[in-house]
Amino acid sequence: MTTTTTAQPPTTEPAPRIHSLGRSIRLGLSRVGYELKVYARQGDSVFFTFLFPILMLSIFAVAFSNAGNIGAAPDGTGGITWAAFYLPGMVAAGMLLSGVQNLGVDIAGEKGDGTLKRLGGSPLPVISYFIGKIGMVLVSAVLQAALLLVVARFAFGVDLPTGPEKWLLFVWVFLLGVVTSCVLGIALSALPRSGKSATAVVIPIVLLLQFISGVYLQFSMLPEWLQNVASIFPLKWMAQGMRAVFLPESFAALEQTGDWNLPWVAIIMGVWFVVGLFLCRMTFRWIRKDS
Repeated sequence: MTTTTTAQPPTTEPAPRIHSLGRSIRLGLSRVGYELKVYARQGDSVFFTFLFPILMLSIFAVAFSNAGNIGAAPDGTGGITWAAFYLPGMVAAGMLLSGVQNLGVDIAGEKGDGTLKRLGGSPLPVISYFIGKIGMVLVSAVLQAALLLVVARFAFGVDLPTGPEKWLLFVWVFLLGVVTSCVLGIALSALPRSGKSATAVVIPIVLLLQFISGVYLQFSMLPEWLQNVASIFPLKWMAQGMRAVFLPESFAALEQTGDWNLPWVAIIMGVWFVVGLFLCRMTFRWIRKDS
């Protein structure tokens, strides 16, 4: 008597992923400290991204200290100081500098000096690299904003908001603005042809946006066509959101639509965040094919 056995095909289990999401996140968080150390050692980056808004606020506050309050009544009473008026723009500029300028120049430099090529040959996942960069920007932007508010309050006597709704508004405008600036900075890093030309390409773009977006110049004083151009870009909406936080409600009448228009602040920044993610996906190259 013979028995016939039917061969069963071997069961195959899917190969485990080389980098799980949890491990990638842990690696990315561990890189935040490293990125902060590298950033702190670059004196030019610290000055032009971290200290620059604080320096500009101090210059404007001192330069216009004898000009009287802005928005004062005809008899000279009321209004706010020029330091208080420029504070929202400087906070918004700091968000843009920390994300767009810092990452745009930094990543372009790492491409030029071969750092990305070396990282591409290591087991480090792309998402961990991005978490390290964005985490560094978030930490430095928070410290910068905190120092800016301390200087405004104690050096120039600016009254800060006291209501929780104002600080809640500050938090979501700040976080959305910073992460949007981060993805746009990563995308912009693909524009310079070399690491040496990164500052020459990125800084003029950032500087031009600051002049047309109500950071250094009163937005309502710009020609209408220039206001419309500035409204395409996110910095104008970051500055408008911050003005809604720090300026009296009467100043909303100076905005292009006559109010703070906070829904559009969220929409425009959200759109640019999505555009930045798309551009990152299209332009960033990690050398390694499996990435």
